[in-house]
Amino acid sequence: MSDTILANATLVLPHEVITGSLRLSDGLITAIDTGAHVPAGAEDCGGDLVMPGLIELHTDNLERHIEPRPKVHFPHVGAILAHDGELASTGITTVFDALRVGSIVSKDKASYGEYARLLADEILAIRKTGALRINHLLHLRAEVCSETLIAELAKFGPEDGIGIVSLMDHTPGQRQFRNLDQLRNYVRGKHGLSEEEFLHHVASQQALSDRLGAQHEAAAVAEARRFGAVLASHDDTTAGQVATSARHGATFAEFPTTVEAAQECRTRGIYVMMGAPNLIRGGSHSGNVAAKDLAQMDLLDILSSDYVPSALLSAALMLGDQWGDLPRGVATVTSAPAQATGLVDRGQLALGLRADVIRVARLAQAAAVRGVWVGGRRVG
Repeated sequence: MSDTILANATLVLPHEVITGSLRLSDGLITAIDTGAHVPAGAEDCGGDLVMPGLIELHTDNLERHIEPRPKVHFPHVGAILAHDGELASTGITTVFDALRVGSIVSKDKASYGEYARLLADEILAIRKTGALRINHLLHLRAEVCSETLIAELAKFGPEDGIGIVSLMDHTPGQRQFRNLDQLRNYVRGKHGLSEEEFLHHVASQQALSDRLGAQHEAAAVAEARRFGAVLASHDDTTAGQVATSARHGATFAEFPTTVEAAQECRTRGIYVMMGAPNLIRGGSHSGNVAAKDLAQMDLLDILSSDYVPSALLSAALMLGDQWGDLPRGVATVTSAPAQATGLVDRGQLALGLRADVIRVARLAQAAAVRGVWVGGRRVG
């Protein structure tokens, strides 16, 4: 692989922004120089931002490609490749593909089946071929309020290289769905349930949680340890729930729903992750705490694109503007997620780290990705 030099760039370094150039050699960052000089053979960035590739910890995007409309199932290989290409186009160079484990298989209009083991096998197989543009790692979303969680987790092992296990609990009446009106709109809209069917769904889910919730939570924590994966909480709402997450060993909290929960995360040294769409839209679509409010209170560490891949970069730049500190804003989508998941080889423009780099032009209300390099190889 020949060297790549990105010159006359606005380099977003860990603690400062400079005009300079970046050399990529043998998959690594091998030189960082100051000045606007453009040597022969270099790519003139014309002052564009050059920053680390984005790291995505939690995204529903793959599921959207596999089931683009309700009950419309798409071939997995094509869906995985399309998902990969879309993320690359938005500047994401490392993704933890989030796969749900734990299903509802009893007769219920809102039931859903197992898919994670099959899809993980397909992702890993495609990864071995070298056909994927960016780095794909695995994130198992362990649904505590389910019927099959333990059996589905047992199908995975340390050899799968699972990076994250998150504790998901969508029991009606608490966490993300403590407001049953919000849940009613979501479930009835998605599954076409009548009011009677919705109330039956709520009662059956609550009974299931009472019967298996504690057992499933303990099993997911134990399996995360067996895999060697980082543990994440999800939708913590109270200080007590955060305290439980801390006892389990959670490293980061996905989308805490209240200021109280975010403050307790800060007290206990747990990274707070919020959704980039929440920040861009100015509030949560579920009626929970706004990401912008947590940012103003210095209670936001990591951003996730959640359900809009292109939101990740724009939201990081918005945070940089809000805080008056571009490196800090960029860190929420680069170095902070890398640190939270133990990826010590990426996430910063620094000598010796992976050459996962993006070139970005700032526009009035968004950002245009003009170049993407993964391990020093241009992929977009």
